[in-house]
Amino acid sequence: MIRACAALFLMLTLVACATPAIQPPQTPPPGFTGPALEPQTLLMDDGARLPLARWTPETGEPWAVLVALHGMNDSRASFRLAGPWWAERGIETWAVDQRGFGEAPGRGVWAGQVRMTEDLRTAVALARARHPQAIVAVVGESMGGAVAIAAFASDHPPDADRLILLAPAVWGWTAQGPARSMALWIAARAMGDRAVDPPKWAVRDRLASDNIVELLRNGRDPNSIISTRFDALYGLVDLMETASQGLGDVRAPTLLLYGAHDNVIQQGPMRLALRQAGPRPGLRTAWYPDGWHLLNRDLQAESVYRDVEAWLRDRAGPLPSNAQGIPPAPQTVN
Repeated sequence: MIRACAALFLMLTLVACATPAIQPPQTPPPGFTGPALEPQTLLMDDGARLPLARWTPETGEPWAVLVALHGMNDSRASFRLAGPWWAERGIETWAVDQRGFGEAPGRGVWAGQVRMTEDLRTAVALARARHPQAIVAVVGESMGGAVAIAAFASDHPPDADRLILLAPAVWGWTAQGPARSMALWIAARAMGDRAVDPPKWAVRDRLASDNIVELLRNGRDPNSIISTRFDALYGLVDLMETASQGLGDVRAPTLLLYGAHDNVIQQGPMRLALRQAGPRPGLRTAWYPDGWHLLNRDLQAESVYRDVEAWLRDRAGPLPSNAQGIPPAPQTVN
C-alpha cells in the first residue's frame, strides 16, 4: 500500500509539472506592415492568416457588419446559412476560422484565450476600418460566444458596438464539478496530445440541432474536427469558466439567445452564468421554445436571423419572434 501510494504521488507530481499545449504565435515575415483585410483571409498582428468567408450586400454599403465566430471544432462554414440571409438585408458578415480550427494555423491545437481574444480584437478593428459608418457587432456561437465574452469582459474590449451570443459556451470548471474537472486536469497533462472521438452516447443523445441535414453536412465537412485533443478540451473548459464568470463584466449592449432543447450547453450552466452576471444593464436574453444549440442552423433559424436584424436596428424594440427572456425557473421540455 505504501509503495502504491508513493507511486501514485510520484505520478501526480510528474503530471502536475506538465502544461497543456498552447500553439505559439507566429513570426511576422520580413516587410510585414500590420494586420490587413485580404481577399480570402484576415492577416493578424503576428502574420498569421485566418481564412475568411464574407457575405456582402449586392448593392450599397452595409448598414451593419457582423464579425462571426464559430463553435468548437467547427469552421467559418457555420454561418453559411445566416450570412446570405443577412446580406439580403444590408448586413455584411465576416466569418473567420479561429486558430486551431478549419483551415487556420495549428489545426487541432488549442490557441489559448490570450491569442484568440486578440485575434477577435484585430478582426473587429479591420471591420471598423473597412466600414467606419456601419454598426459593427460580434456574433459568437457556442465556443465563439465564450471567446467574445472573454474579450468584451477584459480591460481591452474589441471596438464593437454590440455583442450577440448564440448559446454561448459557459460550461466551465464550476459547472463541470470536481470529479470531471480532476479527470480532465490529469488527462490534459498526462496525454494532452491524444485525440479522442466523442462518445457514442453523446452523439446519439446530445444532438446539437433538429436540422439533421445540416448536422450530416457539418460532420462530412473536411474542415470540421471530429477527434479532439485532451489539452484542447482543457483549454475549452478554462475558456468557458472565464465566460461564465465574466458575462456580468461585459459593457457592450448584448443579446443572448438560447434554445430550450439545447443539449450541449444545458440549462444548469446557462442559468449559473446568468445568475452570476446579475441584472446587468444592456444584457437582453431571448428564449426559443423550439430552439436547439446551433440556433443559426436549426429548422427555426430564420426566426433567429430576424431577431438579430431587428435588435441591431432597435435594441429596445420587440423581437419579431416575440421571444421572451430566458425564464428564471427550469422549464419542462418534452
